[in-house]
Amino acid sequence: MSAPVAKPHFHVVCALLERGGRVLAAQRPAGKAQGLLWEFPGGKLEPGEAPEAALVREIREELHVEIVLGARLPDAVHDYGKFAITLTPFRATLRDAAAEPHAAEHAALRWCAPEELRGLDWAPADVPIVEAYLRGR
Repeated sequence: MSAPVAKPHFHVVCALLERGGRVLAAQRPAGKAQGLLWEFPGGKLEPGEAPEAALVREIREELHVEIVLGARLPDAVHDYGKFAITLTPFRATLRDAAAEPHAAEHAALRWCAPEELRGLDWAPADVPIVEAYLRGR
């Protein structure tokens, strides 16, 4: 009997990008996994990369803005069946408050008041991040 094959487990970082009392939500493209669900922008860590460096890099690539990292929130782990992720969130602000993020990788971006966050259809891994953020405001 062969040993079970371990499913892939990815470490992902995300930014709760805040501006003017609002936080940025990003809608996944229709053709990707979790299509049209909302998430906090970010991405996978490269081998040997620190979570903070990965998040700065990912936001630069995905939104074309520079950020300043704030507090780290609790990690969330989610099993999607074929793979699992550990999602590490950070609060963040724009380095240049006048800069406007551009959706290079997402179908849409939306600045949400905290009370609007629960009204979005979130990717499952992001749901505990929303709840932790709302508890910690």
